[in-house]
Amino acid sequence: MSDIIQLLPDHVANQIAAGEVVQRPASIVKELLENAVDAGSDKIQLIVRDAGKNLIQVVDNGIGMSETDARLAFERHATSKIRSTEDIFKIATKGFRGEALASIAAVAQVELKTKQKDSPVGTNIYIEGGQFQFQEPVQTVEGSNFSVKNLFYNVPARRKFLKNDNVEFRHIIDEFQRVALAHESIEFELFHNDEPIFKLRKGGQMQRIVDVFGRKLQPLLIPIKEDLGWVNLQGYVAKPEGAKKVRGEQFFFVNGRYFKSAYLSKAVQEAFDGLLQPGYIPSFFLYLELDPEKIDVNIHPQKTEVKFEDEALIFALMRSTIKRSLGIYNVAPSLDFERDPKMEAFFAPTPSKSNHSSPMPSAINVDRDFNPFTTQKTSTEEIINLTDFYDVTATAAPSKINLFEDDDLDEDLFRLPNGYWLLNKDGQTYMLDLGRMHRVLMSSHQENLPTKKAGQSLLFSLEYHLNEIEKNKYKSIKKYLPDFGFEMTLAQENVLRIEAVPEALKESQVIKFLEKIFEVLEYRTEEDFYKYFEYQWVKLKTKSKFDFIYKTEVEQLVKDFMDLGFPQYTVNGKKCWMEVPFDDLKNKF
Repeated sequence: MSDIIQLLPDHVANQIAAGEVVQRPASIVKELLENAVDAGSDKIQLIVRDAGKNLIQVVDNGIGMSETDARLAFERHATSKIRSTEDIFKIATKGFRGEALASIAAVAQVELKTKQKDSPVGTNIYIEGGQFQFQEPVQTVEGSNFSVKNLFYNVPARRKFLKNDNVEFRHIIDEFQRVALAHESIEFELFHNDEPIFKLRKGGQMQRIVDVFGRKLQPLLIPIKEDLGWVNLQGYVAKPEGAKKVRGEQFFFVNGRYFKSAYLSKAVQEAFDGLLQPGYIPSFFLYLELDPEKIDVNIHPQKTEVKFEDEALIFALMRSTIKRSLGIYNVAPSLDFERDPKMEAFFAPTPSKSNHSSPMPSAINVDRDFNPFTTQKTSTEEIINLTDFYDVTATAAPSKINLFEDDDLDEDLFRLPNGYWLLNKDGQTYMLDLGRMHRVLMSSHQENLPTKKAGQSLLFSLEYHLNEIEKNKYKSIKKYLPDFGFEMTLAQENVLRIEAVPEALKESQVIKFLEKIFEVLEYRTEEDFYKYFEYQWVKLKTKSKFDFIYKTEVEQLVKDFMDLGFPQYTVNGKKCWMEVPFDDLKNKF
C-alpha cells in the first residue's frame, strides 16, 4: 500500500490555523486592539464597516514598527513579547504567541501603515490571503494603522456562517468594551459605518465605567478594595437594584487582561446571597493585580481563560471583600470585629446622673423542682376528644374546583401553586400559562397600541441618561417616536429630556420601556422599528401569570383565547400551553 500522509501546503495550513484565532470579526478587533495597547498607545481608534465584514481598521499612536519588523510581524510565531520558555510564565503583555497577524492575513486583505518616532518615512505593507503583495515607503503619522478588508473572502464557507450585522456588531462592542474598561488611561473611539458610537476620554475606573454604560449605573456602584500584598483587588459591584436576568455587565480583569471564570463568578454570587431574587445576576467590574508568575494565560487561543496558583484564596478574598463592602454601604448586615475607638463611647452604657449606683435588676425566681417530663394533671374541661372532629361514616371524595358556572363552560380548571393552571378540555388536560395567553390576546388587538394623538404631557419632565450607544440609537429613531405620543429632546451631556409619553404608559414604566427600545443596535427599516416597538409595548402591558386571581378574569381570558383558535405558541415561539400526559403518568405508579 502506498503512503498516504503528506504535508499540507502553507496556505492551507495557515487557513486552518487561522480558524482557532479568527472566528468572527470580533476576534480581529480583540487582537488588533490588544496589539495597539502593547505598543504603548494613549489614543486608539476603531473603525468598522458592515459589522466588520468589509472593514476593520485600528489606528494607534504607539511606538510603531521598523521596516523589518513590519514585514516580519506577519510571519507565524514571530513576536516581540517573549524570547524563551521561561517568559511564558511571566507574561505582562496582551499578546505573546505571534499568531494573530499571520492568521488574520490568511483569511483577509490586510494593509499596514506604520512609522516610528525617529524615522523620516514609514512603511506600507499589503498582504492578500496570506500572500505578500508589496512593501513600500510611505508618508504617515507616528504609530500603526491596520486595515483588514473583506474578511473570509477566500473562505466563503466561513463567511456564510457569520450572523447578521446586529449580532456581529454586538460581539465587536463586547470586545471593545473589555479592552476599554481594562485601560482607562487610554482614549478610545469607535466608529461604525461612519457613525460615532463611543468616544471615551482618559480618566479613572469609575469614569470609564460610566462613560461606557451610562450615568444611570453610577449611583448603584459600590467600591471594592483590598490589598494583601501578593494580590490587590479593586473595582466596583452594583447594588442589588442593578442586577439583571441576563449577563452583560460582569467583568473580571487580571493584570489588565479580561478573563472569564465561572468559579470566581460563584464567589460574587455567594457574596450577594439573600439579596437577589432567584435568577438575577449581579453586575460587577473587578480588577486583580498579582505576580504574573502566579497565573497562567497560555490555555486557550482566545486568552480568556486564566489559571491561578491560589484560586481558592482569591475566591475567599473576593467573596469576603464584596460582603464587607455591601455591609459598609448598608446593603447587607456586616460584622465589624475592629471597632473604631471613637465609637466606644457610643456603645458604652450610659452612666447614672445621680451619685448612687444603678439599681440591680430583680432576681429571677426559679422552680428547681420543675420537671418537664412528668405527666401534668389536666382538668376534664381541658380534655378534648379528637374523634369528635371526624365523621367516621363519611366517605372520601376527590376535591374538585370549578371556577365556572354550570352554564358557562363544561371544562374544569384547577389552579396550581406555581401560577400555572390545569384545564380539562375534550378529555385532555392542559397546563396553561395565562401570562403568555394574555400576550397573544394583546397582540391580536391592534387598538391597544398607542397612536400619534394619544400623547399626554408630563407635569414634570423625566430625564434619561444615555450612554454612547443609546445616544446614537436615539438619533436614528427619534423621527418615529412622535408617532406614538413621545415628545423628547436631547439636552447637553447625553441627557434625554422626556416631556410627553403615550396615554396608556405609566410614568414609572417610561425608563424601562425606552431601555428595551434602545437595546437593538440597528433597525434596518421603519417597519422593523414599528414591529419591535409593538412587541415591547405588548410585553409591557401584558399581565403576569400570577396576576390572574379572580374568577371573572380567568373565565374571560379562556373564552377569548378559545375564540382565537386556542393557539399553542406566542409570536416569539414560546408555548402558551402544553398537554399533560396523565395516561402515561398513571403507568408510572
